This record gives sequence, structure tokens and C-alpha cells, in this order.
Amino acid sequence: MAFAIDEINRNSKLLTNVTLGYSLYDNCAKPAVAFRGGISLVHAMIQILKHFGWTWAGLLVSDDDYGLHVMRSFQSELIPSGAGCLAYSEVLPLNNDPTELRRIVDVMRKSTAHVIIVFSHESHILQLMKQVVKQNVTGLQWMASEAWTASAVLQTPNLMPYLGGTLGIAIRRGEIPGLRDFLSRIRPDSDHNSSSGNNLVKQFWEHTFQCRFAPPPAEWMDADRALCTGKEDLGNVETGFLDVSDLRPEYNVYKAVYALAYALHDMLQCVPVSFDENGDALPIYDVMNWLWLPDGRAKVQNVGVVKESASTGEELTLDENKIFWNFESKQPPRSVCSESCPPGTRMARKKGEPVCCFDCIPCSEGKISNETDSMECISCPEDFWSNIQQNKCVPKTTEFLSYHEPLGICLTITSLLGTFICSVFLVIFIHHRSTPMVRANNSELSFLLLLSLKLCFLCSLLFIGRPQLWTCQLRHAAFGISFVLCVSCILVKTMVVLAVFAASKPGGGATLKWFGAAQQRGTVLVLTSIQAAICTAWLVSSSPAPHKNMKYHNDKIVYECVVGSIVGFAVLLGYIGLLAFLSFLMAFLARNLPDNFNEAKLITFSMLIFCAVWMAFVPAYVNSPGKYADAVELFAILASSFGLLVALFGPKCYIILLRPERNTKKAIMGRGATKTEM
Repeated sequence: MAFAIDEINRNSKLLTNVTLGYSLYDNCAKPAVAFRGGISLVHAMIQILKHFGWTWAGLLVSDDDYGLHVMRSFQSELIPSGAGCLAYSEVLPLNNDPTELRRIVDVMRKSTAHVIIVFSHESHILQLMKQVVKQNVTGLQWMASEAWTASAVLQTPNLMPYLGGTLGIAIRRGEIPGLRDFLSRIRPDSDHNSSSGNNLVKQFWEHTFQCRFAPPPAEWMDADRALCTGKEDLGNVETGFLDVSDLRPEYNVYKAVYALAYALHDMLQCVPVSFDENGDALPIYDVMNWLWLPDGRAKVQNVGVVKESASTGEELTLDENKIFWNFESKQPPRSVCSESCPPGTRMARKKGEPVCCFDCIPCSEGKISNETDSMECISCPEDFWSNIQQNKCVPKTTEFLSYHEPLGICLTITSLLGTFICSVFLVIFIHHRSTPMVRANNSELSFLLLLSLKLCFLCSLLFIGRPQLWTCQLRHAAFGISFVLCVSCILVKTMVVLAVFAASKPGGGATLKWFGAAQQRGTVLVLTSIQAAICTAWLVSSSPAPHKNMKYHNDKIVYECVVGSIVGFAVLLGYIGLLAFLSFLMAFLARNLPDNFNEAKLITFSMLIFCAVWMAFVPAYVNSPGKYADAVELFAILASSFGLLVALFGPKCYIILLRPERNTKKAIMGRGATKTEM
């Protein structure tokens, strides 16, 4: 301090026309001074812990105000800073009680923490290390406070196997140019040392040269000492007083004096000056590492620096390539209570344990965490779902009856096959339209029936593919109208069969005038128009529409067509069922008529198949989710269409193509039959 003030007073550019002086007091024993320094050291330690990810550490402190304050600071600062938790905190006994030290070392040995922070004097640590060596507690990373960072008494061959690799915090080392020359020129009779009451230099002089400035009383043990002349040469004695190679506290004092001088200079120039709440300069510390050399010696080397910035807080700079790690891996140890929770999991604190001890719970389905050590899992948006790793939301898979899946391909082929067979039968009937078999079964209604069956097969294709608004609206309308057209033709054919046989009886000739060609076409048109009106009212009032259904599967979006109005859909199916029942009833009544004259038995059989299919359809449709509901409806359409096609036209095509001898008027008319064309 004296050197810094002397240097400032001789600087013509700093504090011009102002001379600094000083009064020296011993205030280091005041707790407030030491506490502020302790907090800075705690922050520096925390930076090192955070850098290496050491979230689980033990703490040992001395049994005094300074040590207890450091313990409280760690307990209050460690968790909020996100640096981790203390596995244990122990107070080293001042009396070095062996029993207590054994207990503390036993705690260290049993703990899962591999990092130990020690704030204590070297004398207490030396007693602790005796127990560490006795119990052979190895594999620990020691962190030293400034009190023993450079302690030579601990750097012995028997302790280095345990303390090698220690990381410590030391007061910043610096160079002070000119200080050695200044110290070598100090004399007891110098002006600034000769004032009354200032005998510090004289005491140093007497100690260094083993002399006295005044004769001591005769009864003193060292009364034979020589008198000091004040002219002795400091260069002729070995003293640490002139060693300026490792200036740490001295360099801090030097900087503090200059900081105050520059602040005073700015104030005198009316320049604003900023101080922290304590009026302290921003701290800076060296990070030291104990290197264990091959020959057994120890070397304390500087491997980094911790400094506090007014803008960014504490900053740590380390040269990790220089750090000696006293482990077989030659790498920093892991010291955590629980390993970090990877993405896809969340942290769940273990009951009754510090916050650093937790379990990693996988996120539930539909939730993710994309960061390490997430506290909560977040839900995916509505159209997204969690991937297998639970760390990313991915679009939900879509499901509908597709042309590209096996079920869709089979149904498409079946639909096209039915359409092709209808076309073949239609060609056969057109080609043989003049034969008795075609003419006797009302060729016009047969052609219309084949056309309606072809429409039934084709409308089934509207149920395959991703639902769109137009396909949802058209599929049920086309299905309903096509089937009513088909069943209407069958109903009219059945009515004609009954009318023909009624006309063959005495007095029944007038019956046929109500079943001429025009009446047959009109009946089919009226019955079909009713279904068209039902479909129109349904589409206008509550139209079917595409819908994204997410209730069947959490990870899938099922695209389906909602019917809109259940009443409309029920009326559509009910109307088809009514016509089918009437056709079945009439055909059943005509089943015992002469076989050669009518197709009542064929109609009865076909309607039996039709009704059975659609009666089974309703419960199957209601209990089938998503695309399988479409598949059930599609199967019902195809099954009933094939049933009608094969039952009604199969036997006729068999006679036309394979049994032409039965395709004659005589064979069809039979004995006693009417010649009226049906």
C-alpha cells in the first residue's frame, strides 16, 4: 500500500495537486470483512461446479464464524444458481477430535458425492487427512479454499495420492513493477518510517538482522543482541520480504489503492463514479491445480481464472488441457445424485431427498419433453402425437379405406368384377333379346335391372379413398337411389308375374290392363323418385360430411363420413328394406305357380339373400370403427348386389348359353300355360 501511494503521489497525471496519505489499521478480525470475501469465494466455487456438471458435492468448513457463514452461503446459493445440492455439510472440530474426524471421513466414504469442498485452515485439514489415509478414502475430487490452495504442508508424498488433482481458488496473482527496488530501499530512518508510533519497520529490522535499536534490560534472555545501526544491507540476508514472485494479497491491495485513486480523480473532475453496494472492487481469482509429478513431487499450477463482470456476472475461464486429474481415466469425475433425465422424460423428485435427487419418468403418450432435465412434459397439438422416443411431436398417422391397402384393393377388384359381370350379362341379354327366355321375363325391366345393379357395384367405389365433401354426399345418395331402382324393378316384375297368372284364370283378364309397359315404367319411376326426394331432403337438412375422428386411436386420425342426420340415413335404409320386404312377400306368395312360367322362386331366393345381408349389416355397421364401418357397408352393397345378380340372371344365362333347347316358346309355355308375354 505504501508503495502504491508513493507511486500515485509521484504521478503528475493522476490526482494533480493532491497528495495521498494513509493510516493503517488491523481490521481483518472483523467478521463483516471476511464474510464479504467468503461470499465471493463461494460464487467462484459454484462456477467451477457448474462448469464440470458437479451437482452433488460435500462441504467441510472450519468451526468458526467464517466457516459457518460459508456453509450458510453454499446452502442458500447452490440450489438457486442451478449448480446442484450438498450431499452433506460437516463442521471440522477445532480441537481435532479423532472420533469426530473418523465420523466425518466415514460420511465422506459412504456418500455418492465424489467432490468435496473444504473451507478451513491447513492445520485442521492435515488432521482430517490422517483419517482419510487411515481409511484409504480415494477417488475424491478435492476443492480448496484460498486458505490452503498453496499449502506446502499438505503437498507431501504420502498425501498426494489422495490430494493430487485438487482444484483451488487463490487470490489473483500479479506483477508490481518496481516493488522490489522499493522494498530494498526501505530503512528504519526513512522519513515515512520515523514518525512517532510507527515502529513496524524497526520491528521487521530487528527480527531480520537479530539486533536491537535500544539496549534491552539486563534480565532479558536476548540481552546479548547487537545494536542495530539502520545501515544493514537487506541484500545480504535471506528473507521472504523481498520475494515478489508470487504476489497475491499484495497485488489485491495494490489494485485497491489504485481503484480508489482513480475514483477520487474522477470525482474531482466531476465524472460520475460507480460502486457496488459494498463499495468493493469486482473480485478476480486464479484457479489452481495440484499437479502430481512422476517423481512424487507436487506442483501448484494456474489453470484458469474466475472474475466477476458488472454486465455478465461471474465468468470462468479454464485451460482444461493443463488440469491434472487424479483418476485412472484422467478425466473429470462424475458427481451427481441422479443422472440427467434425457429428452422424452421428466424429473420427479424423490420424496424426502434434495432436489438434485430425482427419478426420470417417461412422458405419457401424447406428451413430449425435448430438453434435458425437463420438469414437465408438454402435450402435443391436436393433429400431432409423440414419437417413440417421446421427444418430438410428429403428425398423427391417417386412417381411411384406401385404394393402396389390401382391403381396399380387394373391395375395388370385387366392385369392378361385379360391374364387368353385369356388363357381360347385359351383352348376352341384348344379343339374345329376341329369344323366348329374354322376352318372357320382361326384357325392358331386365335391362333396367342389370343397369341398376351395375350402378350398385360402381357406387361402392365412392366408399374407398380419403373422404371428401362430395364423396360423402354422393356415396349414400347414389347407393340409396341405385338400390331402390334395383328393388323397384324386382317388385314390379313380381307384381307382373302375379297379374299374369291372375289373368289366366276365368274372369281375370281385366287385371293385365293395370300392368302394361307404361304402368311398369311409371311404377319404377315413382318408387325411385320417392327415394330421390328422401336423399334430397337429407342432403339439404343435414348433409353427410368428412370428419376427423380422434376418439378411436390416440395416435391416429380416422377420416370418415358422418351421416349428418341419423334419421335421414335410417329413412333411406328403411325405404329400401320396405320395398325389399314387399318383393320378398309377393314372390313368396307366387312360389307355387308353375315353374316354367315365372321367376318367383328366383326372386324369393334373391330377396332372402338381400334381406339377410342388410339385417346383418346394421349391428355390424354400428360396432365397426372408422374405415371398417365403410368396409362393412361396402361389403353389404357388394354381397347383396352379387346375390341379386347371380340369383336372378345366373340360371337364365345358363339356359341361354348352355341349354339352348330349353330356350324355346314351347319349353317356356309348358302344358296348359297362357301365351301372354310376361
